[in-house]
Amino acid sequence: MIGYIEDKDALLARLARIEGQVRGLARMVEGDAYCIEVLTQVSATTRALRSVALELLDDHLAHCVIEAVAAGGDQAQAKAREASAAIARLVKS
Repeated sequence: MIGYIEDKDALLARLARIEGQVRGLARMVEGDAYCIEVLTQVSATTRALRSVALELLDDHLAHCVIEAVAAGGDQAQAKAREASAAIARLVKS
């Protein structure tokens, strides 16, 4: 089972809001908004996406990784490496 399945509707709603924020950014640029105002909205959008990413990571750890560890063997090792790589990508972004 996918870790975020129980929160899927809320996750989709959050992503729809972020999509709206990105469209708003495009309108700001099209309308020649002041640079700092655009940057402020870019920062807010970035924080919103990072929040979604952290929630997905938390769900992955709480469901997929825990299940793999309980099963043991190579699957547990693979899921741990996968989670570590995902964390590294988030830290780099």
